[in-house]
Amino acid sequence: MTDPAQRHLPKHVAIIMDGNNRFAKKRQLDKGDGHREGKNVLDPIVEHSRKIGIEALTVFAFSSENWNRPASEVELLMQLLEEAIHEQIPRMTEYEIALRFIGDRTRLSPSLQVLMAQAEQLTAHFQAMTLTIAISYGGMWDITDATKRIAAQVKAEQLSLDDINSELFKQHLSLGDLPPVDLLIRTGGDYRISNFLLWQIAYAELYFTPTLWPEFSIEEYDHAIEVFKGRERRFGYTSEQIQKINIEN
Repeated sequence: MTDPAQRHLPKHVAIIMDGNNRFAKKRQLDKGDGHREGKNVLDPIVEHSRKIGIEALTVFAFSSENWNRPASEVELLMQLLEEAIHEQIPRMTEYEIALRFIGDRTRLSPSLQVLMAQAEQLTAHFQAMTLTIAISYGGMWDITDATKRIAAQVKAEQLSLDDINSELFKQHLSLGDLPPVDLLIRTGGDYRISNFLLWQIAYAELYFTPTLWPEFSIEEYDHAIEVFKGRERRFGYTSEQIQKINIEN
């Protein structure tokens, strides 16, 4: 029998890790130090997610729009991403976590693309949890890319217009084989989605916190999950219908 606590646990958590630069400014550090501190926060969150039974964790590391940042900062972020992937491969093996990446890889260096593909291949068979890192990712890019691939199949007469529905479209999006996002957490105090997983968060519960990402703790992560558990998710039904479904289940 499923543990009642597990039934209310989000299957898929997504995090917009915001506030690294403001953390560095607050502590009178170099900008790069803020990003380094932020990188170190992710590991305990990943381990804790696996421990409590989260099936999928997706984090926003570098957006499509982040290419507009100063070249020196972009270069540093790419360097930190490469370091993080090297560090994560043995950790993923230890905890049996599948590591994935989503985003437009054509804008990344060839060496980083190769490293990402190797990490995915080495960890693909693990089933304890899936950690997805969004790099050079944007929700509008994701939807546009899926549309292009579906259109190409229609043009090649592999699909008809009648074949296209929301389920087929989902399968062509990033994370199409994972559960939809249940809980979206954004650190740093801003109340916006920032072009992240626009389709996948259609019915996600949103949790915004002023806490800067390098200061985000396991305790606050647990609090966000408790807030999620206390919310009624209706998916278009009425409260009365949801209560009846819960009783029947």
